[in-house]
Amino acid sequence: MSDLLGRLRERGWRLTAQRRVVAEVLDGDHIHLTADEVHARAAERLPEISRATVYNTLRELVHRGEVVEVSTDGRAKRYDPNARSPHHHLLCARCGLIRDVHPTGDPLSDLPPSQSFGFTVSEVEVTYRGFCPDCAI
Repeated sequence: MSDLLGRLRERGWRLTAQRRVVAEVLDGDHIHLTADEVHARAAERLPEISRATVYNTLRELVHRGEVVEVSTDGRAKRYDPNARSPHHHLLCARCGLIRDVHPTGDPLSDLPPSQSFGFTVSEVEVTYRGFCPDCAI
C-alpha cells in the first residue's frame, strides 16, 4: 500500500476536502492513474471537484515528492503514489496496464564502468514491456 494519505497527514499538509479525495483516489497498490482518471474517480466522491483542482493537487504532490509522474511511450502521464519504495514498472504494450515490480539486485551496479561515460548515475528507471494476461490471449 502506498500510504499516501498517512504520509501527507504526517507532513502536516493541509487536507482540504478536495486534496483528501485526490489522495484517497491515489492511495493503494499498483495505482497508476492519469489525471483524467483521478478526476473522474474523485468526482464520484466529491462531485464539485474541478479538473483544475485535481491537476493542481497532482502537480503539488509531484513537487513534494509524494507522487511520481510515470511517462511511457507517449501515453498520458500517470501518477504513482508509491514514491517511497524503490521499484520498476511492468507495462502492457497493448492496453497500457502498469504494475509495480521489485526485482532483486541493484540496477546501478549492472552498468559497467566502461559504459557510464564518466556519468555519476544517481537514479535508474526500468520499464519491462510485454503483454498482460488479458492482452496475451
